[in-house]
Amino acid sequence: MLSRIAENIYWLGRYVERAENTARLLDVNYHALMEAPLIPGATGIVTEQWAPLLVITETETAFREHFDRADAQSVPYWMSLHTENTSSIRSSLSYARENARTLRGHISTEMWEAINRTYLALCAEAEETLEEDKLHNYCVAAREASHLFFGIARATLPRDLGCYFMRAGQYLERADNTLRTLMVRYKSTKEQTPITEGIELHRGMALLKSLSAFEAFRRSSHNGLDPANVIEFLLLESQFPRSVRYSVRILNETLTEVAQRSPGVATEAQRKSGWLSAQLEYLKDVSAITEEREPSLEGILEALADISDTLSNIYFSSAPVSQSQSQVQS
Repeated sequence: MLSRIAENIYWLGRYVERAENTARLLDVNYHALMEAPLIPGATGIVTEQWAPLLVITETETAFREHFDRADAQSVPYWMSLHTENTSSIRSSLSYARENARTLRGHISTEMWEAINRTYLALCAEAEETLEEDKLHNYCVAAREASHLFFGIARATLPRDLGCYFMRAGQYLERADNTLRTLMVRYKSTKEQTPITEGIELHRGMALLKSLSAFEAFRRSSHNGLDPANVIEFLLLESQFPRSVRYSVRILNETLTEVAQRSPGVATEAQRKSGWLSAQLEYLKDVSAITEEREPSLEGILEALADISDTLSNIYFSSAPVSQSQSQVQS
């Protein structure tokens, strides 16, 4: 497969997944603010605020160039529609459509039609979304569009390199998002004051819902919404599709398929994903990450970034590195 085509379909998967993740974060935070309980002695305190969403999406610096305050007007607009935010829902879907347009001969007609309809509905004329208080509907539409797109892809794409590159992009983006969300929310949990401890339940619910994990967690755990249990579920649950462990395992299986279909090409990306997957597979419990920090949340995130860079260097450059060249360079 040509490196340009491989890169486009890889980023198609990442952008559609990113739009879904951003939509879920935004929608859950919006409802968490409205539903937050009032705590005696802390009138008006809420469990979630808007600024952490900028940290999770790594867009705080760019946001400050356009807005003075992170509030209920500026952050939703920045994350949903702002064209200068490359991670906004609108930008992610626009990039996804552009990648799909260049791949018309490599994806199914149904995939193109789905992403094109989504673009026309959510990107072309969406400015009235916040003005008419339709943020929830907009986020739900973006989330469901992602589900539809990946469902169509699974049903219509041959299991060839294109399919596996898109899947690699999807699950790498998913693991990255779960980790970033946990890093911000876990830090806020550790730093909570005696007053905010009273809203721990609401915090846990918001965290799980932001990763579509609330119902799955309740079915698997009978110890309430203890922060340690929530974090362990989102990091190490082997059967939940959005846990870090599950996502990294699927990523490794996908890169193994890519390597098997690319004889003579370096397998460094597969080796790195396999090592990270093995680390998560054989941890005794979540304390190895949260207390011993071997590996740390930051270390896992850096490992994912390294896998992404390795994929780009090996498969997406104009002259892919062969196995023998990789061994010489190492």
